[in-house]
Amino acid sequence: MEDTRTRIIIAAIKAVRLYGLEGARIQNISELAELSPGALYRYFDSKEQLMAECFTYVDKQAAEIFDHLDFNPLFMLTDPMGAVKSLWLPYFRFWVARPDETVFYHRFRDSASFPQYDKCRDASYFNTFANVVRIFLKVFPPLKKINQDLLWHHVLTSTVMYAKYVVEGSLPNTQETEDTIFQFLTVGLSGYLKTETHKKRNTPS
Repeated sequence: MEDTRTRIIIAAIKAVRLYGLEGARIQNISELAELSPGALYRYFDSKEQLMAECFTYVDKQAAEIFDHLDFNPLFMLTDPMGAVKSLWLPYFRFWVARPDETVFYHRFRDSASFPQYDKCRDASYFNTFANVVRIFLKVFPPLKKINQDLLWHHVLTSTVMYAKYVVEGSLPNTQETEDTIFQFLTVGLSGYLKTETHKKRNTPS
């Protein structure tokens, strides 16, 4: 049963890339999943429920990236921006390697139904990422001056947007593209990646 459910989710994600969020129909999805429309409704009550579960399915996969990273907090002290990039790059490459998921994720986040879904969802699967963020805030107190919701919304959703440009062919999948996007996303951030000790050391007496 779980295999069939996953097959439907994967088919729905592909259908959204092919036909758009509004254009994807149950008929399209069932054909891609090689099931009858009636069989699909045995697993999902509606297209809306299916789309929400598709988003959660992809979102959990993205969150797992941070569960498997070997991140050393000491790296933040020796090379703060390098530490940020060591977290960001696997996330960006995750999306570039998954065209269907990237286009779906971007379209669903940009849809009118996402805000309501976002209010109700349980994103506890991002706990590892949240713990890393807390470490950054502890090591670099000036980061607390930034609106956290705005900061991570900017970095994470913009990363998906740029990955979509890559998978759609608008941007080349090259090292230069990665470096430039990272620079765009983090410009101005380096001024906040300072420890209290560093701040005191540079304060005139």
